[in-house]
Amino acid sequence: MTLDRRVSSLQPPASSLQPLPVPQNILDALTRVDMPAVPPAAPGREMIEVAGAQVPVFRHGVLVVGSGAAGLRAAIEAKRAGLDVCVATMSPFGGTSACSGSDKQTLHTAGTSNKGDDFVNLAAAIGAGGAMDLDQAYVEAVGSIGAFSALQYLGLPLPTDRFGAVLRYQTDHDEVGRATSCGPRTSRLMVKVLVEEALRLGVPFRRRCEAVRLIEDGGRCLGVIAIDRELGEVANPQGLCLILAGATVLATGGPGELYRDSVYPRHCYGSLGMAIEAGVQVVNLGESQFGIGTRRQEFPWNLSGTYVQVVPRVFSVDAAGTEREFLNDWFRSVREASSNVFRKGYQWPFHASRMLDYKSSLVDLAIHHESRLGRTVCLDFTRNPTGFSLDDLDDDARSYLVNNEALLATPIERLRRMNPLAIELYRMHGTDIATQPLPFNVNNQHMNGGVAVDTWGRASLPGLYALGEVAGTHGVTRPGGAALNAGQVMGVRVARHLASVVPARPDAGVAQAARAAVGESLAIARGARAGFAVASVRDQIQARMSDHAGFICPVAGIAGAKAAATALRGRVLAEGFQISSPERSAEPFRWRHMALLSEAVLATLDSYVAAGGGSRGARAYCDAAGTRTPAARAVDCTAWRFRDEVSAHRQEKITVRWDGTTQVVGREALRGMEDPGRIFFEKNWAPYLTNAVYDDGFHHG
Repeated sequence: MTLDRRVSSLQPPASSLQPLPVPQNILDALTRVDMPAVPPAAPGREMIEVAGAQVPVFRHGVLVVGSGAAGLRAAIEAKRAGLDVCVATMSPFGGTSACSGSDKQTLHTAGTSNKGDDFVNLAAAIGAGGAMDLDQAYVEAVGSIGAFSALQYLGLPLPTDRFGAVLRYQTDHDEVGRATSCGPRTSRLMVKVLVEEALRLGVPFRRRCEAVRLIEDGGRCLGVIAIDRELGEVANPQGLCLILAGATVLATGGPGELYRDSVYPRHCYGSLGMAIEAGVQVVNLGESQFGIGTRRQEFPWNLSGTYVQVVPRVFSVDAAGTEREFLNDWFRSVREASSNVFRKGYQWPFHASRMLDYKSSLVDLAIHHESRLGRTVCLDFTRNPTGFSLDDLDDDARSYLVNNEALLATPIERLRRMNPLAIELYRMHGTDIATQPLPFNVNNQHMNGGVAVDTWGRASLPGLYALGEVAGTHGVTRPGGAALNAGQVMGVRVARHLASVVPARPDAGVAQAARAAVGESLAIARGARAGFAVASVRDQIQARMSDHAGFICPVAGIAGAKAAATALRGRVLAEGFQISSPERSAEPFRWRHMALLSEAVLATLDSYVAAGGGSRGARAYCDAAGTRTPAARAVDCTAWRFRDEVSAHRQEKITVRWDGTTQVVGREALRGMEDPGRIFFEKNWAPYLTNAVYDDGFHHG
C-alpha cells in the first residue's frame, strides 16, 4: 500500500488538528527581535591629503556594501573561504531586510509537494512573468535548498510539523505552495542569525559608512568613496574616506526613496544611482512591484497574507469624516468584493490583467481612485463588511478559513486565530488593530530591475558584483518571497566566485584616478551656495515617479515626465546642492543618484511604450487607444483603458547605460541554458575540479 493511501486510511489524533493559543512570550520573541551589538571596525592609520582634507584609506580584499540578508550571506561565505572581507553599512539594522516585511515574509524551498516539484518546475515559476534569464531562474531554484538549509543550521526558526517536514503555503505567483515563514519578521530573523555568524567569524563592520561613489580606473572597479560618520576627523568634517578593494560587492537593497507612495522604511536609498553614475549597465528598470501597505508616515508594512484573508472591512473617510465602503461601487456583490479582498493575501502585488473580470487587482484600482479623490482608505478589523456572511464566500476563501478553523465572528478574531503575530507587530509600533482602523494605500514595494549581472553576480565593470534587490535578476513578476531566496543563493555564488579568483588586498599607494575622485567628491559633499535645496529635488522626483511611473501609468505622460527628469538631472549635476552642515554631506550624493535613477527608469518606460509595449506585471499602461478596459459595477473605468502586453517582449530585457551625457537604452535577448537532462557526473566533474565552472555563462567586460 502506498504511503498516501496508508496515511489517508488512518485517523489522526484529535489534538494534532486543534489550533493552540501561542503564549505571549513566544509572540514577543518573534516580533520584538533584538539584534546583537556590532563593534566598530579598527580605525584607519593610512591617510592621504586631498583639497585640504585628511582622508583615511582602508584596504580589503573584498568590500561588501550593505548589511542586509544578501550582503551578510556573501560576507559570511567569503570569510569562510578565507578571504579578507569587510562590510560597510549606512546602518547595520536599518535596511529593508531588518525593518520591513509582510504578513508572511517568505523563503522558497524546492522540495516536493503534494503536487510534485523539481528544479525545472521551480525555475519556470520564478521566471514565468518573462524578461528573466533562464539560467538565472534555474540557479535560484537549484540553490534554494542549500540556502534554506544553511539558515536552518544557523538557527532561523523555520516551522516544521512533528515529523520534521517544513510547513508551507501558497504565495503570489506560486500555484504549488513552496513558501514558508517564521512570521512577519522572517527577514529580520534572517539578519539576526547571519550577523551573529558574521561576528563569530570576525567579519569587521564599518557601521555608519555610506558608499557614495564607485572608483574606476583602467576599466576596473577599485573600491568606493564613502562617508563614515564614525571617523570624526577634524580635518575632514564631511567624513569622507577611501575604501580600496580587490572586489566590491553591492548589496544595498532597493531605492525606497524613489517614490512618494512607498512601503520601504525611510532612508533606504540603495546604490543603483551610484552604479549608473559609474557607467555600470543596468537592466529591467521598468519592472517593479506595487501592493497595498500601511503608509510611511505611520509604520510602513505590506498588508498581504492573513491581514486580508480574514476579510476586514475596507472603507474610506473624507475630510468631513464621512465613511464609505467604496468597494460596493466596484464589485457586483458583497461576496465578490469580500472574496477578492481575501485573494489579495496570495495575489498581493498589483497585476494589470487582474483588473479585468472583477478580479483582485480591481481592489488596488479602487483604492487608488479613492486616494486620488483625497480620501483616506482604511482597514477595520473590528467589523465585517456590511452584508458580509461567512457562508457567502467563494470556495477558495471559505475553504481556507474552514481549513484553519477560523470561521469566527469578526476579522480580528479570525486574525488572532490564524496569525496573532500580525496583531503584535502593529501593537509594537503603536497601533492596536483590535480597536483602531488602519490607514493604508497602494505603494511601491520592490525594484525587480537593477544592476545587470551574470549568474555569478558579476557586473559590467570588472571587479564589481551585485546581489539582492540592487541586482537586476528578477523579471516581470516573481513568486512572493523569491527575492529573499535569490539574495541568499547569490550571496553564496558571489562568494564562491570570489574564492575562485581570490581578490587581493590592494597594494600601498593610491591611483591618481582615485585621488581625483576623492577631490570631486569633497567638492560635492561641501555643497554649493547657489545649489538646489535637497527637499525641493526630493519632492520633484518622488511626485513625478508616483504620478507618472506608478502602477497606474498613463502613456501620454511618460515622454513629458522623462524630459522633466532629464532637465532636473542636468541641473542637479551642474549646480549641486546647498548643504547646511557637514553632517548632511551624504545628501547631495543620494539625490544626484536618485535624479540619475529616476531619469533611467523613465527612459526605460519611454522606450518600452514607444516600441508598443503593453501592460504587464507592476504597471497598467493606460492609453485611450488601448484594447482592455476594467469593468466596475457603478464606476466609469474608461480612464483606465490599457494596452495589452506584447508577448514577444517577454523574451528580451531593456538595458540602460549612462555614457556621461545621456541614458543609452538598448535591448538584449534573454540568456538561455543547456538542457539540465544532458548534464552528467563524469562529463561535468572536471570543469568543477579545474574551476572552469566559474567562467561559464554570460558576463560583461
